[in-house]
Amino acid sequence: MDETDFLEEEWKMGRLRSIVDRTRVILASFPIRVADAYDLIEETRKEVLVLFPDKEEVYDLIYAPRFERDIRERFKMN
Repeated sequence: MDETDFLEEEWKMGRLRSIVDRTRVILASFPIRVADAYDLIEETRKEVLVLFPDKEEVYDLIYAPRFERDIRERFKMN
């Protein structure tokens, strides 16, 4: 991996953190309906997969459960 590849990967990882953090803040802090929360998560998924198209399984393992937990906590679901 040369420096250009490394810098691109660093940028993508920073963008990923930003996208995920934004979604979690919206889920936790803004008035939102359950259906809209799920729409937001789907849009987040699409954004992440544009950055990392070959990492759908990783998204499903790491971020999907995290967002589901955020929704359960926010809407007091079991």
